[in-house]
Amino acid sequence: MIQTFIVTGMTCGHCENAVTRALKQLDPQAEVTIDRSANRVDVQSGQARALLSQAIAEVGYAVAA
Repeated sequence: MIQTFIVTGMTCGHCENAVTRALKQLDPQAEVTIDRSANRVDVQSGQARALLSQAIAEVGYAVAA
């Protein structure tokens, strides 16, 4: 299942990598696609939305949706 999050604060490739790493720590099989210019993170994962959102927030980025 693909879940979409609006994530603010990502300004560079390092930010994208940090978010990707955090999500893959939670679910190593997750497929993560980031569109930084749109503040959009798409995650294909079987994990609960709340857990994915928390993983993003724990590395310092605000999750709006």
